[in-house]
Amino acid sequence: MYDDEYPPQSPYSTGLAGRCPRCGQGKMFKGFLDVAPSCQSCGLDYSFADAGDGPAVFVTLFAGFIVLGLALWTELTFAPPIWVHLMIFLPLTLVVCLGILRPLKGLLIALQYKNKAEQGRLEKH
Repeated sequence: MYDDEYPPQSPYSTGLAGRCPRCGQGKMFKGFLDVAPSCQSCGLDYSFADAGDGPAVFVTLFAGFIVLGLALWTELTFAPPIWVHLMIFLPLTLVVCLGILRPLKGLLIALQYKNKAEQGRLEKH
């Protein structure tokens, strides 16, 4: 099956939803973060998918901005004891990080598929 047999899919909607970047129907993940071997709907082989450390980098930047911003605001506004920060912001960090990790990984894989991104190769002269 070739890509021209399927209507173009938005990498943003399919990636963030964890759906196949070619057909938009099948699941991209077999677990929480494990990429499935192939799409159960159209058969797209996901062996090309290599998001690497990209999702973790973006999660660190986004979650750090959100959680640290809230912690700083809380400290400057209410000046609570340290245990309040630990009780609020440690669980919040986990929720925010785990909440955006899978959608960002799906998005990066869908963008990789859409742009036909591959590993760089040196040309032989």
